[in-house]
Amino acid sequence: MLNSILLGIFGLGGPEMIIILIIVLLLFGGKKIPELMKGLGKGVKEFKDASKGNEDTTNTPEKKD
Repeated sequence: MLNSILLGIFGLGGPEMIIILIIVLLLFGGKKIPELMKGLGKGVKEFKDASKGNEDTTNTPEKKD
């Protein structure tokens, strides 16, 4: 599904995607890519939570009266 979306929007096929992945690997290195993906995953999760109206209260202390 993702491949068909990329192919339809950007005109990217298998060989082009492999070349892009190799370039990203060379630019960022093998150690930095998992950190980037982890940050991207957190950002997507926060965006989804915010768009649904859910508020993350794990980082904010709760006031008890």
